[in-house]
Amino acid sequence: MNIPKLQVHSTKAQIGLNIQKPVQQIVQPSATLDLQQPKAIQTMETTKPQLTIDTEQARADLDLKSSSRRVAEVAQYSKQTALDGTGRRAQEGNELMRIENGGSPISSQAKQTGRQPYSSLSIKFIPSHGSVKVNFEPGSVDIKVEPQQVINNSKINKPIHTYTPGKVSVEMQQHASLQIDWLV
Repeated sequence: MNIPKLQVHSTKAQIGLNIQKPVQQIVQPSATLDLQQPKAIQTMETTKPQLTIDTEQARADLDLKSSSRRVAEVAQYSKQTALDGTGRRAQEGNELMRIENGGSPISSQAKQTGRQPYSSLSIKFIPSHGSVKVNFEPGSVDIKVEPQQVINNSKINKPIHTYTPGKVSVEMQQHASLQIDWLV
């Protein structure tokens, strides 16, 4: 017995894709720098130091006196010597007036005036300690600094961007088919 048979032949469809890739280019130019730093404003105020050195006493100790000081000392010495001499003579005159009281005032006065005074042996430092007077007044410095702001004129450059989009094209490489046959 012959049974009819059904034969089915199918072919799959095939799609072909043509892909063109996208192209992207990005270029970032460097920033344009324009920076300026003005100098700081600086002011200085100073007070000068004062140094005074008084060597008048040290020079006098070394016998290097000014003429006015030497004249004043000689005048004082002369005045004192005259007063001492006047006093001594007045005392001697009083002693001589009392000669009747006994004793010998003339011999005692001769001994006193004829005797040399003893000089002492000692060390003397020339010039004497503290004879140079030093006075110092320190100065001062006042510094003021005023900083200046930075001048920034820098510019940012935008990136250069080019983009070509990709394309996809679809084509049918093989169409689908279906064949049906009857076999008897």
